[in-house]
Amino acid sequence: MAQERPTVVVTRRLPEVVETRMAELFDVRLRDTDTPMSRDEIAQAVKQADILVPTVTDRIDAGVLGQAGSQLKMIANYGAGFDHIDVDTARQRGIIVTNTPGVVTEDTADMTMALMMAVTRRIPEGLAQMQRGDWEGWAPTKFLGGRLGGRRLGILGMGRIGQAVARRAQAFGMQVHYHNRRRLRPEIEESLEATYWESLDQMLARMDIISVNCPASPSTFHLLNARTLRLMKPSAVIVNTSRGEVIDENALTRMLRNGELAGAGLDVFEHGAQINPRLREQPNVVLLPHMGSATVEGRIEMGEKVIINIKTYVDGHRPPDQVFASA
Repeated sequence: MAQERPTVVVTRRLPEVVETRMAELFDVRLRDTDTPMSRDEIAQAVKQADILVPTVTDRIDAGVLGQAGSQLKMIANYGAGFDHIDVDTARQRGIIVTNTPGVVTEDTADMTMALMMAVTRRIPEGLAQMQRGDWEGWAPTKFLGGRLGGRRLGILGMGRIGQAVARRAQAFGMQVHYHNRRRLRPEIEESLEATYWESLDQMLARMDIISVNCPASPSTFHLLNARTLRLMKPSAVIVNTSRGEVIDENALTRMLRNGELAGAGLDVFEHGAQINPRLREQPNVVLLPHMGSATVEGRIEMGEKVIINIKTYVDGHRPPDQVFASA
């Protein structure tokens, strides 16, 4: 870009250290409140910004991009996922899109294991009793859960996060299985002691726990639906720290209510913050408010990646995390 200090519009509050560094480098317009921008506000932002820094809460579709001024040359997404951005339309309009891959891998894998433990060991139920103050002491048959060691874990999506989950599962003594668009290289598969299933249906029918770690795309929308969920054992547990749209939430809720699945741990939901109220009522379900990547270290690293992508582009080079294809 010809400008040395481009106008950068940030759609959400970011860690203070990130905002401070942005203000040093760019003509930055920061968000005063930690609330999502409305569609009208985003439309105004793309009319003014040389570079837009959105997050997963912002839908940057063809309608929004159609209102962008000719000065908008880059969308530097704060986050690894980019299914909320119409990358194809952006490309047609000459707008570069970048993201922040790899930063949230370890944090999300940690949360995946935490949800497995929470559901299988009934941690929220025990916590709730302690908070109510009605615990009457230890008993040999109270809060009986199941151990993770020896269980078959089926990982749906064996990218960075899926592999990080597999490494943790190994340490817990779990048997690692996976389904992926492409089979891993033999040396990676061997190091993870992972068994590949070409057929998702066959894997689902044999697993004790399913961990969803695939991105959202047309091919993964409702990949776990009424038909495929019924393939799972009634004793099985499902955990999702990826994208809510991968699971048909209504079908999952019905199965949990009917005892056709043993439990679920969810950090993401099909309709964002609009969660099926019947899902909230289930004692065998652990719900978290999209906390998978919520660490101070991760959020700062994401901001640093955004800054590097912008600075590299402003200096006339291709950003290191440019996105070339829609999700």
